Amino acid sequence: MTLRPLFVAATAAFALLAAAAPPARAETPSPIPTPAPPLAAPAPFSLDALAARAAALARAPYVPAPPRQPEVLERIDYDAHWQIRYRKDRTLRLGAVPVQFFHLGTYFRQPVKMFAVTNGQARELVYAPDLFDMPKDSPARDLAADAGFAGFRILRPDLSGDWMSFLGATYFRTEGALGQFGLSARAIAVDTGLPSGEEFPRFTEIYLEEGPGGQAIVTALVEGRSLAGVWRMQITNTPGQGQVMAVESRIYLRKPVARLGLAPLTSMFWYSETNRWHALDWRPEVHDSDGLLIAPASGTPVWRALDTPGEIVTTRFAGPTPKGFGLVQRDRDFEHYQDDGVWYDRRPTVWVAPASDWGRGAVTLVELPTHDEIYDNIVAFWTPETLPAPGQELRFDYTLHWVDQVPRQGDLAQVVASRIGMGGNPGQSRPRDQIKVVLDFEGPALAGLGEADGVTPAITAPQGVEIVNPFAHPIRGSDRWRLVFDVKSPPGTGTVDLLAGLSRGGRALSETWAAPLHPDRIEGLR
Repeated sequence: MTLRPLFVAATAAFALLAAAAPPARAETPSPIPTPAPPLAAPAPFSLDALAARAAALARAPYVPAPPRQPEVLERIDYDAHWQIRYRKDRTLRLGAVPVQFFHLGTYFRQPVKMFAVTNGQARELVYAPDLFDMPKDSPARDLAADAGFAGFRILRPDLSGDWMSFLGATYFRTEGALGQFGLSARAIAVDTGLPSGEEFPRFTEIYLEEGPGGQAIVTALVEGRSLAGVWRMQITNTPGQGQVMAVESRIYLRKPVARLGLAPLTSMFWYSETNRWHALDWRPEVHDSDGLLIAPASGTPVWRALDTPGEIVTTRFAGPTPKGFGLVQRDRDFEHYQDDGVWYDRRPTVWVAPASDWGRGAVTLVELPTHDEIYDNIVAFWTPETLPAPGQELRFDYTLHWVDQVPRQGDLAQVVASRIGMGGNPGQSRPRDQIKVVLDFEGPALAGLGEADGVTPAITAPQGVEIVNPFAHPIRGSDRWRLVFDVKSPPGTGTVDLLAGLSRGGRALSETWAAPLHPDRIEGLR
């Protein structure tokens, strides 16, 4: 597995970065066989006891723990870090769950206490340098003998590779249904995208145990300047189908926060056919996700095409608890990426399904500028309309589905391609104040319909923006329909937020396409 550095550089001007109840806990998981890391003495463990500790931490002042030996960690850079390998013969096996651990390095400086849990007893896993193979000249050899672990990964039963990892702040990710790591999830996001800078709470303790049927159960204590909390994840891995994580969380604020992001997802979008001019690169498209899909509590699903903005952009979709939302890699055609090294066509889709009543709030999307694929610049999360007072408990439950595609929302057609270019028509003088938008839709609601069957465009634009010559037609030789229109905006118009779709007799035939257009940026390319 190769991890991309997360977009969380502390020195940046802004710190960037299904609805089923969780299954019952296993009563008598398998004991821990050897060999494994050294184990400390056992102590009683329960979710309630850990939550009580988190609540107590939130009532006390935050005491940051500075990294030990920062001058050594600085030398364990990206290349040096990935030359340090956990030894296969020291793999921890929690029944059917094989676990290995990550070493500290310049990008992962804070150790996380790791525990193995069996029969209600937790035993700390003790770091030892000989758990890792590393070059003789590795700077990691200069760390203290009790340096600690940076995180962990869960492997396939034959140890041929990993399918899940927890590494950095509160980040974690899996390989999804197609066997390729991509976007990440987080336990919590605090003040993401705000000028004040983002706060990154971190996992301080992680408890690992085997659940029913070989599931993995991960319970984590989280602490930061503004909050403390616990997260419990019961994880099922079905090769070829993806992973399902039933998540329970209990959160305690230390102080008010400006923006609390729950069930956050972090991804990368550089360019696609929508903004191909944004990058001089040999590949047609480069992104981990191409859209944010929202299934509201009622009404038409929204497909928000992702963008690479010139500045930080935050978009909110407000309402009651949604049926779900997620960052989706909908385009699965290798020909559209041509990358046989990192396989963007295989990157996971992650769908968040509430498992409790979240109340009112908003699905919030934060898009950040980027000039390269190594930076995660897309964040999506749920923002509650009201937050508990400091010290009060916030319980927040949901299920994460790491899949190929989100199940279709009813019979509505989906957006399968978004393209943007110069307005006007070939052979004629091109108007400089117009942008052409071409959207392709496909789905059961369009089956059997032809040009004479009353399929019409449904487009909403801001006041002062004109929609020119909108029309929809079936694409010959396919099951798709195409919606075409020009957007005419006054000089100096900044971002234009559009909604578009197909309808018939006042009934929606498609999900709603939502996207920001930037006439000024396109004007500069003419």
